[in-house]
Amino acid sequence: MNKIIATQSAPAAIGPYSQAVMVDSFLYVSGQLGVNPATGNLEGDTVQSQAKQSLKNIKAILNEAGMDYADVVKTTVFLSDISLFAEFNAVYAETFPTNAPARSCVSVKGLPKNALVEIEVIAHK
Repeated sequence: MNKIIATQSAPAAIGPYSQAVMVDSFLYVSGQLGVNPATGNLEGDTVQSQAKQSLKNIKAILNEAGMDYADVVKTTVFLSDISLFAEFNAVYAETFPTNAPARSCVSVKGLPKNALVEIEVIAHK
C-alpha cells in the first residue's frame, strides 16, 4: 500500500505529484529544487546555495518518513549546466562523506524556476 509523505518543512508540490511516496520500506522522494519553503523562492543564485537547500528539503521529507540521509540508497541529480558539477560535488560530499548512495548526475536543458540543480532520492529503511 502506498503512503503519501508530506511536510511543511519542505516546499509544497506545485503540481499533481507528492513530495514523497512510501511503498513498503522504500521511500521515493520527488525532485527537490533549492526552494526555501518559508519564502517559496530559490535559496541564492549559486549551485552551492541551491544544492544545500535542496538537500535540506530532502532531509525534512526523510525525517517526516522516519528516515535520514543514511537510509538513502540512490540519488538522481539534474544540473542546469554540467560545468557546475565540481561545485555541486563539494556540497554533496558534505552530506554523504562516507558510504555514499548510488548516483546519477545529468545535465538538462532547463529546470523549473530556472533552478541550477534538482535532486531526487530513493531511501530504504
